[in-house]
Amino acid sequence: MQIHINALYNKFQPFFQGIIWQRSGELIKNSILIRSSFPHGYIAGGQYASDCTTVSYTKDKPEESLSSCEDETFWELHDAQGKVVERPVILSCDPGRRAWNTVMGPMRNPDPLGGLWLYVPEPKVVWRKKTDPEPRILDTKLATNKAYRITLKNYPQNHDFHPLGVEVWPSHGGNSSNLYVVNHARARTVVEHFVINPANPTEAQHIRTIQSGYFRSANGLALTSPDAFYVSNDHLITRRMPFIGHFLPVIESVLGLPFGFISHITLNEYTSSESNAIAKASFAKLFIPFPNGVALSSSGTEVAVASSSVSKIVIYERDPETNELKYEKDVVTVPFVPDNLHFSPSSNSNSGEEIIVAGHPNFPDLTKVAANVTGATSGSWVVAIVPKAEENRQRSRRFDPDAPVSTSSKMIMDGENYTLHTLFQSNGKEAKGGFPGSTTGLVDPETRALYVSGLYAKGGMIVCKPGSGNAKNSVRGKKK
Repeated sequence: MQIHINALYNKFQPFFQGIIWQRSGELIKNSILIRSSFPHGYIAGGQYASDCTTVSYTKDKPEESLSSCEDETFWELHDAQGKVVERPVILSCDPGRRAWNTVMGPMRNPDPLGGLWLYVPEPKVVWRKKTDPEPRILDTKLATNKAYRITLKNYPQNHDFHPLGVEVWPSHGGNSSNLYVVNHARARTVVEHFVINPANPTEAQHIRTIQSGYFRSANGLALTSPDAFYVSNDHLITRRMPFIGHFLPVIESVLGLPFGFISHITLNEYTSSESNAIAKASFAKLFIPFPNGVALSSSGTEVAVASSSVSKIVIYERDPETNELKYEKDVVTVPFVPDNLHFSPSSNSNSGEEIIVAGHPNFPDLTKVAANVTGATSGSWVVAIVPKAEENRQRSRRFDPDAPVSTSSKMIMDGENYTLHTLFQSNGKEAKGGFPGSTTGLVDPETRALYVSGLYAKGGMIVCKPGSGNAKNSVRGKKK
C-alpha cells in the first residue's frame, strides 16, 4: 500500500506544486523565500528617528500593558454642523497573545484579558477667532498625545476578552457611539457590543455578546450602519477543532484554499429582554482564501478584503440594498502578507480613495515570534494602494522609487488602475528602535499622521508625523 501511495504522490506531485505556485506564488517568493533588508525605520516624506514615536504604557502589569495590538480605528467626532472635529484612535491589544492566538497558535492560556485603548492626538490646527471656543468634543481633561486604557463597564464576569477587529460608529454632536470588537474567547469566537461616549471616552459600556455560525472564525469588521457590519471569517477549519485543528488550518493557508467567507450581520435594537441579537444574517461572499481585514469605502459601494494567503487585496462592488458583494472590481497584489486595511481620502485631490494596507514582509519570521523563539522578530510594511487618474491608466515598471525596499523590486509592474506607495517600513528590531509586526495602518486625512499597530510589539503602536521633527523615544499612556 505504501508503494502505491508513494507512486501516486510522485505522479501528481508536479500538479499539486503547480496549483500551490499558481495560487500562492507571489506570497512564497516575496514573503517566505526572500527576507528583505529593511532599515530600522522608514517613513515616507519624513525622518523616522525624529518623526516617529512609540506609544506604550509600561507602569501596568505586563498583562495589562499597551502592547501586542491587532487593530486600530479612527473614532470620528462630528460637531453639530456635521464637520469632523477630532479623530482619536481606538486600539485592540492583547499582551497575552503569545499564549492565546486562535489564528496562528498557540492556544495555551486564555486567562489574561486583553484590552481596548484610546489614543488622543493633538487637535488639528483650525483658524478661528480668539473668542471662538476650542473645537473639542472629547473630554478636555484628557491630555493629548497620550494613550488611555478603556475600562469595560459591566463586562460579564468569567468572560474572556481577546480582541482582534475593532470598529466604532462616528459620534454626531457628542452622542454615544456603538463600538464592536471581535473577541476570540476560549469557548468560541464572538462579537462584543459596547457603547462609548466622547464625554467619558475611557469607559465603554458592555451591551451584549453576539454569537453566530456566520462568524465562526471572525477576524475583521466593517460597519455599514450603527447596527450592522461585515465580518470576515479567515478559515473554515479552525485551530479550535480537536486533532485536525493542529494541521488542517495550516494546509488551508499554505495551499491558499478558498474556504474563507464574508458575512453581513444586521442587529435587532437592543432590549434587556432580547432573545436574539441578530435580525438578519447572510453570506455576502463565499470562497475567499484567508480573508483577513475588511473595509468599506466612504461611498458604500466598494468593499476591500485582504486575502492573506495569496498576498492580494480584492476590491468588490457592493450592492448597498442587499449588502451582497457582487463582483471583483480589481485585484491588487502586495509584496507581503496583508493583514488589516482601511480606505482613506487621497492626498491627491485628483484621485479617489486610497487603501492603506499593513502586513508582514516575512511570514516565517512572524511564526517564529508567535512560537516565542528566542531572538526572533518580524518586520513591518505599510503601503497605500493609490488609484490612477483616468488619463494615466498605463502599467509601469517604475513606481514607489523612494522606499528602502521598493514594491517595484518585488513586482514586475503595477496595476492598470492603481499603483503602490510605501508609507512605512521597519526591520522590527525593537531593541534598536525598530517596530515589529505591523497589522494595521491609519492615515489622518488632514494632519497626514500615520498610526501603525504591532501584533507582538512591546510598544503596541507607533505614531509618525512626517516633517514634525519632535518625536520622543516613547510616549507613555495613562490608566483610568
